[in-house]
Amino acid sequence: MHDGIRAGLSELIADPARVLAAPAVLDRLSHDFYWYSPILRGKLASKCCDVAVQAVNVEEVLAVLRFAGRHEIPVTARGAGTGNYGQCVPLEGGIVLDLSQMDKLEEITPEGVAVCQPGLRLAVLETEARKAGWELRMYPSTLAKASVGGFLGGGSGGIGSITYGQLRDFDNVRAFEVITMEDPPRVVLHEGAAVHEILHAWGTNGILARIWFALGRAVGWTQFTAAFETYLEAFRFTQSIAVDGIWTKRLATVFEWPIPSFFTPVKQVVRDGKALVLIMIATSQLELLRVAAEAAGGEVTFAGKYEGPRTQPLLSDYTWNHTTLWAMKADSAYTYLQCGFSPADCEEQFRLLRERYGNEILFHIEFMKNGQGVVIPGAIPVVRFTTEERLNDMIAYCRSIGVFVANPHVNYLEDAGRFRADNIQLRAKERYDPRGLLNPGKMISFRREAVAP
Repeated sequence: MHDGIRAGLSELIADPARVLAAPAVLDRLSHDFYWYSPILRGKLASKCCDVAVQAVNVEEVLAVLRFAGRHEIPVTARGAGTGNYGQCVPLEGGIVLDLSQMDKLEEITPEGVAVCQPGLRLAVLETEARKAGWELRMYPSTLAKASVGGFLGGGSGGIGSITYGQLRDFDNVRAFEVITMEDPPRVVLHEGAAVHEILHAWGTNGILARIWFALGRAVGWTQFTAAFETYLEAFRFTQSIAVDGIWTKRLATVFEWPIPSFFTPVKQVVRDGKALVLIMIATSQLELLRVAAEAAGGEVTFAGKYEGPRTQPLLSDYTWNHTTLWAMKADSAYTYLQCGFSPADCEEQFRLLRERYGNEILFHIEFMKNGQGVVIPGAIPVVRFTTEERLNDMIAYCRSIGVFVANPHVNYLEDAGRFRADNIQLRAKERYDPRGLLNPGKMISFRREAVAP
């Protein structure tokens, strides 16, 4: 069967060398960073596709989907593979559709919208946009490797979300063309509110082919760190900067000790036993920020200009979910949660969690703006894993005290992602993938038998 799939696809692709079957290559292309989760590690390690295809244009994607539909073969789209929930892991084998070679930046419009293919690397877009006076509104800590399509399909926010919210907010994603798994497949333009049918749906209901991604006006940024005696002092200072509109910022992060001790390549910015604050501030406001930090009891430990993705040290490499990676390097027992705390009650929520779990949970806050324009303490706390039952207890307790949790230890959209209560992602899957061939098993509310033939 595998040979038949490979032979059939080789007839459809201009260069048959882009139809891949070497076991080591298939294993690599079938996995992402799911191993951040000790739960997913055991469930997904053995999953692998039967063949991988590197498409270079829409015509090839359409041909692959027509072939797969004709033979009822599952298709799982893949970007750069930097996701953390196994979004691109093929649960039922079949074809992995690698879009990394569809990587053209077509234009940056005068209004500041990047028109691009899904495989374009975010670091390339950030570099090119800044040449034209623009920059990414937001990007994940995997900036160097992540693709635009992968970010839209499997991500939600990142550096910049303190100002621009998350991908689903403030028209950050203007439009995209989606290739469906209908019979026959077609290209459908989604713009405005319609993007939410497909956005952050893990490629379960369509394949992104062309994207209109809003940019922001470029700012001269400085990376800034300060050490504080206690976590609460660090948190309160950073929150004051995050919520005050006079500050132009791209990142506002707080790390409880001992998290800063994990950042060995930048140990010069860390002070033993102290909480660490990391802020990207407009360079024009650096001295004001320095004065404010010192007045709040902080010791400024670093200030250096951000000059694009090649900046050294690139301190965003220690924020968002890269923080988890550094923790896991220090101790393999660490994993993480993804949380949202109450702006009004967060300190009481911190107290309750510490009272119940002690140092099983270490606080790591990423301030972000929500869709209503309110700055909230988002969080990717570092968690010491013991058992699945203990981890699930922590998730349930967080929710019981009003802490939102997107569970990164399950491999389906409804709990791990940003599944919408209005079910438009499910409705889109029923419409565009009625046979359930796109990334099957990741949208568990979809039922093939519920869809008319």
